[in-house]
Amino acid sequence: MPARVLNGNRIRDQILLEVEDAVKGLAAQGIRPGLAAVRVGDDPASEIYVRNKIKACEKVGIHSEHITPPASSTTEELLTLIDELNRRDEIDGILVQLPLPKHVDSARVLLAVSPRKDVDGFHPFNVGALVTKRPAPAPCTPAGLIQILKRSEILIAGKHAVVVGRSDIVGKPAAFLLLHENATVTICHSRTEDLPAVAREADILVAALGRPAFVTRDFIKPGATVLDVGINRLTDAEQVETICAGLPKKLEGFRKRGSVLVGDVNPKDVIETAGAYTPVPGGVGPLTIAMLMVNTLNAARQHRAS
Repeated sequence: MPARVLNGNRIRDQILLEVEDAVKGLAAQGIRPGLAAVRVGDDPASEIYVRNKIKACEKVGIHSEHITPPASSTTEELLTLIDELNRRDEIDGILVQLPLPKHVDSARVLLAVSPRKDVDGFHPFNVGALVTKRPAPAPCTPAGLIQILKRSEILIAGKHAVVVGRSDIVGKPAAFLLLHENATVTICHSRTEDLPAVAREADILVAALGRPAFVTRDFIKPGATVLDVGINRLTDAEQVETICAGLPKKLEGFRKRGSVLVGDVNPKDVIETAGAYTPVPGGVGPLTIAMLMVNTLNAARQHRAS
């Protein structure tokens, strides 16, 4: 039996509809959540990411502002901008799109965002709240992973979850969120001995290491649920032919566009081995923006209640 596809687009649409209804409820009280997205410079990928976030705001009725300081902006200038946004009452959430230019002290800029307006969940205050299971915005992609599991009715409690990747943005917070759902959690990384054997113990396997198709069938316990966080654009024909062998739609897409998206999990191996999995694209990615909308909504509720 082929693996069950966990449709991230469908789950995203469910969440956005819930947020839209909640925003309408706030509007009846004269409240409109507001999100400021700061994009420094002209990085094409950042422009696409921010544009999609702004479009999501428009869809659910959240006020949004796209602020675009020049690439030459200094750390001090950006700190002044963040301070102004922290003070603005109509702005409930502040998003600083990464990466920032190399000459900017990214850590100082991110730290300057008020924890109450940190809708990315990156501020150390909110990281501490996540670790100690206190109310606070959680990083959007890991929060989306939990929603995929819950809304797909995949049991978490008591299951062994293995997270491959230990980044501050995905790997570590995903591990804590799974732990809070009563999973038994193992975090793996590049120095884990016999990584495939450890991963193969997982009932729930999270791949978040940023290496295309690195996770093969040797990593996957038959019937496991596999959540693929990776988004890798391949342009090398030989690499695509190897990774996407036996997947005619992927190969046809590459021949038309000259590139193809794959995750950190080998797409053919996961279909043949897993019990359920998130595809790339259309799996985890759509949930990231949906959870950003949730965090902005919650920030507005907390802000107006205080």
